[in-house]
Amino acid sequence: MSDDDYSATVLGSHWFSGPPQPDDVVPDRVEGSVLRFGPGVTAAMPAPFPLTGPAAPRPRRGGGLRRYALAAAVLLAVLAYLGWQRYGPSIGVRDVAVSTDPRGPSCDAAADVVAVVRTNGRPGVLTYRWVRSDGTRSAQLTERVPSGQHEARLHLLWTFQGTGTYPARAELQLISPEPRTAAVEFTYRCRP
Repeated sequence: MSDDDYSATVLGSHWFSGPPQPDDVVPDRVEGSVLRFGPGVTAAMPAPFPLTGPAAPRPRRGGGLRRYALAAAVLLAVLAYLGWQRYGPSIGVRDVAVSTDPRGPSCDAAADVVAVVRTNGRPGVLTYRWVRSDGTRSAQLTERVPSGQHEARLHLLWTFQGTGTYPARAELQLISPEPRTAAVEFTYRCRP
């Protein structure tokens, strides 16, 4: 073999190209041999220069959380407020008072009896009925109280006819949210 025919690339190319892939064409034969130089095969030697690149920046701890902390706190506060508004304590009654004109109605007129129900300002529904001293009892009535309103005014118009004197009593029976009663007395007078 002459020096002009020698090629280490051709001789050992089948060693470093890897095993044949299924789609690769396998040659019929391989000619030559791999030449190794030196005293034998040695262990892998370290590279003559460091193989490290620039250090990757360390991720900032909590940087993402701090960025959104204020927005998350505001969102949680709004959700808590809305939840408290919707599912918090319901309407509560602080006081009930009933009044009318102490002189009573004039002849063949109506007495306007007013009940003032003071609440805690929470939204809800008051359920009540009026009971009159003439034996009349109203059906259950309701009054829806919106949020922020601290009192509800409930009216009873009681009409009187004829001559004479009648001692009257009107009572408000609050059924819910908690049972309470309040009444007022007045006298109807009509002289002929």
